[in-house]
Amino acid sequence: MKFDSFADFIDMGGYGFFVWLAYGVTFGCLGILILHSLSQKKKVLTEIAKKMTREDRLKESRGKKS
Repeated sequence: MKFDSFADFIDMGGYGFFVWLAYGVTFGCLGILILHSLSQKKKVLTEIAKKMTREDRLKESRGKKS
């Protein structure tokens, strides 16, 4: 489909609102998904670090008792 001007491109033959809304919703959802995934990754890595520290402290305390 060829557009004569940039305004025609934005209008998309009268369906511009729906086309651009679909793009907006799609990229908005992808952005939210990426941010949520990064947040969850940070939480998981923090929990793993805490667990490793806790296990190291337990090993040290068991070594001192023997």
